[in-house]
Order: sequence, then C-alpha cells, then structure tokens
Amino acid sequence: MTVLVVLLVFFVLACVSSWLLLFDGARDALSGWWARIRARFARTGTRVSGGLARSIGAGGRAAAGVGSGVRQDLRRHRWLVLASVVLLVLPPLLVLGLRQRVVLPGFQGDDLGESQTMIAGLLRGERLVPPPPPPPAVFTTREIREERPEIVTADRRWDHVDADLQQRVLAIYRVMQTQHGIRMVLVEGYRSPERQAELAREGRATLAGAWSSCHQYGLALDSAPMRDGKLQWDMGDAWTRRAYFLYGELAEQAGLTWGGRWTRLKDYVHVESTRSCREARAARRAASD
Repeated sequence: MTVLVVLLVFFVLACVSSWLLLFDGARDALSGWWARIRARFARTGTRVSGGLARSIGAGGRAAAGVGSGVRQDLRRHRWLVLASVVLLVLPPLLVLGLRQRVVLPGFQGDDLGESQTMIAGLLRGERLVPPPPPPPAVFTTREIREERPEIVTADRRWDHVDADLQQRVLAIYRVMQTQHGIRMVLVEGYRSPERQAELAREGRATLAGAWSSCHQYGLALDSAPMRDGKLQWDMGDAWTRRAYFLYGELAEQAGLTWGGRWTRLKDYVHVESTRSCREARAARRAASD
C-alpha cells in the first residue's frame, strides 16, 4: 500500500511538472497569479485586506482562464499527453507486475523456497548421519596455524553436539551440497569452559567468557565452506561470501541463530540453538544456587 501511495504522488507531481513544461499559458498564468499574491501580501493595514480580496477575485478569474486554456491545450496535444502518461505509468506498473527482486550488496539472491521445503522434509525423515570428515591436514595448514591457530585443537566430534542441533545442521549441509554444490565442514562443536575462557582472554574468535557461550552446552557449532581442498574464510571473495550467506539463511530457515547477523562481532561460521541454550544457562544457574 505504501508503494502505491508513493507511486501515485510521484505520478501527480510528474503530471503537474509536465503541464507546466509543455504549456506556456499555464506557466504564464501561474507566474502572474503568484506575482499578484506576493504584491498583495506586501501591503499593510487596510490595504492588505482589500488587496487580498481583489487578488482572490483576480486569481479566480485567472484560474477560470487557465482551466479553459488547459482544456484547449489538452485537446490540441492529446497524443503528446497520452504518450507522456504511458511513459510515466508503464515502468512502475511493470515493476509491480513482474515483482523483480532487488538484491543488496552482501546478500545472495537465490530463491530458497525449495531449500526450505527440503530442509523441512529432511528433518521429518530418517536420522541424518554426519558426512566423512576431511583429512586432518585441512585443519593444520600453514595459513590456519598463522591466522586461526585455535582451529587446530578444536573439538570436531559430532557426538558432542546436541542431537537436535546436529540434525538441523546436517540438513543444511545436505541442501548446500545437493542444491548449491557447496561442501560445508564442521570446524568446531563442543568447547570446554576452560577453552572458552582462554579464547576470550586472548581475543580470538569470541567475546564471551566461560559458560556464556552456547558451545559449552553443545548447542552451537562453527562451520566453513571448503573449496579446492581448503577451508574458505575471506569474506572479500564473492564465492565465499555467497556461501556463508546461503549457510546463514538456511540456518535461520531451520530455526537456528546465525552469527552473521550479530552487530558486535560478525561470526559467519557460527550457528546456535538460542532458546535451548538460554534454558541450559538458566538450569545451570539454578543448580549452582
């Protein structure tokens, strides 16, 4: 509804502008009427009120003259007016009719309707089994040791991940592989409170302290896309960026929270079961009281 109102206002303004640009009589009448109004308002005292009354009368006569002139001009230039109206109205009507999608930078434009249906079907079906892990050397390259050393010693055991979260992420992996040709790899699942505290203290990969992260409850995991035998991290690369945003949107369709939406620290590899994690934290606090 808002779009239609904006288009209507734009159309009215465009028509008025075209009228003033095409017809000299319209511009002259409007200029004369405005000049008389300004002159009348410049006077003071009783002459202002009298002048205002005369101006209104003159404006009425001018408006009547303009109306008559407009009708004559419209009849004389009816094909030009019709062509102008078509040119103004046709583009927005085509946009509304075709429903073309506008994709902003940083967001992928794939139609994920079928993906959502596939994820739902997978979650209702048989239990999914984790895929074979990549060779250990994938996690110990020189690049990883220099830039992401925490990955080398990360826990990548699927059986340490909450069963429900495991099935949701495996469904996402299946869709990423079969529909988009992107292989996702588990980078880290469970994280001990001691490891969490160490990572937070060193400012690596997290801002959360011990027992504040969903990793400690097996309710979060980190994944990365793999291409040409290497894990991909560079969000400046178009393929990698598309892969992570696909992963994030599918995670949200599966009812998970994606770290790529966070504002303080963008964590594109991270997904979690936020509600279950909140309940686990509350249960831990209650048990310690």
